[in-house]
Amino acid sequence: MSVIRPATAHDVPAILQMIHDLAIYEKEPDAVRNTPEMLTQVLFGENPRVYATMAENEAGDVQGFALWFLNYSTWEGVHGIYLEDLYVMPEARGAGHGKALLQHLAATAVERGYARVEWSVLDWNEPSIAFYKNLGAAPMDEWSTFRLTGDALDAFAGARTADARG
Repeated sequence: MSVIRPATAHDVPAILQMIHDLAIYEKEPDAVRNTPEMLTQVLFGENPRVYATMAENEAGDVQGFALWFLNYSTWEGVHGIYLEDLYVMPEARGAGHGKALLQHLAATAVERGYARVEWSVLDWNEPSIAFYKNLGAAPMDEWSTFRLTGDALDAFAGARTADARG
């Protein structure tokens, strides 16, 4: 059985460790720059806009987490939940923790009148894709994710600044 609860500041070390473990699983072991201070601020600072939900076993041991924030659908006219990370420790997989976390987010969306819960998954992550489809989630096959980051983000932002001075 999975116990689902909101994260507390006490959970930050466990969440950060699972973020690192997820990065390793996703073949990006050196990509995490997040720190305990940064994570504490974003989750528990003065005006948090990012949320974490924890899954524990009956003994109270953390088994996984979901990190999410609100998005907005201009077509629906209401918010939705964007799931940034869902992670269950390898030894706890198959015990229902991932499903319980997603059901909690779905119930949160329904209770608050949100239109959807959505997330991204790597194309090669077949176990997760099968899990999500089994829950009734549908892939958005006609959509591609785009991202500006690093040098490209800096260059593009700098071009706007240069254009504004112009």
